This record gives sequence, structure tokens and C-alpha cells, in this order.
Amino acid sequence: MGRAFEYRKATKMKRWGNMARVFTKLGKQITIAAREGGPDPDMNPRLRVLFQQAKKENMPKENVERAIKKAVSKEEADNYKEVIYEGYAPHGIAVIIETATDNPTRTVASIRSYFNRYGGSLGTSGSVQFLFDHKCVFRIAPKSNLSIDDLELELIDYGVDEVIQDDEENNIVLYGDFQHYSSIQKYLEENNFEIFSAEFEWIPKETKELNDEQKAQVLKLIEKIEDDEDVQNVFHNMAE
Repeated sequence: MGRAFEYRKATKMKRWGNMARVFTKLGKQITIAAREGGPDPDMNPRLRVLFQQAKKENMPKENVERAIKKAVSKEEADNYKEVIYEGYAPHGIAVIIETATDNPTRTVASIRSYFNRYGGSLGTSGSVQFLFDHKCVFRIAPKSNLSIDDLELELIDYGVDEVIQDDEENNIVLYGDFQHYSSIQKYLEENNFEIFSAEFEWIPKETKELNDEQKAQVLKLIEKIEDDEDVQNVFHNMAE
């Protein structure tokens, strides 16, 4: 199996938390996608995938409609911005934090306080991104008449560089450079693949080994960051 998939299987990070956090995260993503590309999913590929994802997560229809309304209604508009923060946790572990916030001043102050409190340091833009590959990651339903090898050969021309069958989750995971997101999605939709999710992830080029005590220190910081309501995703290069 590939490096990216092995890393994800090994870390098993708590990235979405409980159901309420799942709905909050998806709601913000739907609002941002609808504001940027319009509220019509037929004309907005990113929104179309998010609708499918919301359905898979059993997100109530009224939550989805509320998120769309926030995007198109000036009265209810939440001016969410997607902001990335970078820094180092204890023991030199690189951390990338994706947020969706209506108040970046508040968010950066909170993120900085977490790093300071738990022995890390907030860095500047680009300070750790070079340690990661930025990937688009699709999770799709398998087809009984199509092998993984055949699918991988077919998708190479569309920007996919890794195809993994995840038997535990009964899905297929596709990895490609983030700029190929649209071409990969178009192929999947035109060939009637069911898309469970489509996200962007930061995959570490190399992971760093720590002992159990050191890992516990790093995880305290990461868990604190993940509990912040503005935080969407946290990525790191600690091996587990």
C-alpha cells in the first residue's frame, strides 16, 4: 500500500469528532462552496460532492438548506474565510491547521494560545507546508466489474497517482495532486461512480518517530486545536 494511505491508517486521527462537529464542518463547507460557485449543485461541482457527502453522513436536510441560505442571504451571511495556520508541536512535529472562520483575528489568537500553552510554536505561512504533499482524496464505491488495476490505469491520465482498496470501509480511495480535483471528479461522475467524499489533505512526505511520552505531549496540543469550533482539519507528520 502507498505511503499516504498507510499514514492515514496508522494515525487514525480524530479529524471530525462527533456528529455535531461533522454537521458543523459540512455546513461551513457548503456555505463557502455555494458562495464561491453558486447555490445550484448542477452548476457547482464542489457543492454537488458536498451534497452527496452530507447525505452519506445523514445530515438533516434543514441543515443543508440553512447552509445554502447563509451563502445567498445578505441578512444571514456568515463571511467564512478558509485560513491555513502552520506551526510546530513539541519535539519538532510539523502541524497544518485548516480553519473556516468569520473572525480570523479571534482564530489566530486562539491557535497561538494553544501552541504556547502546550509547548509548540505558531509559524508563518509556508513554514511547514514544504514537508507535506497537498492531495485531493476521493472515496468512492467499488464496482463489481472493475478491478483496482484497471481503474488505476484509467485514472492516471486524469491526475490520480494512487488507488487503494480499503476493505475495512468497503470503499476505494483515490489520491491525486490537488490541482487535478476537477478532472478527477468529472471522470467519476461521467462514469457513474458513487462518490462518498472528496477532500483536500496534507500528507507528510516523511513521518517522525516519537516515544509514548512524547506522543502524548503532541496529542494534547492536537486535540486542543481540534476542539476549536473554527478548526476544520489538523494534519501532522508524527508517526503512530
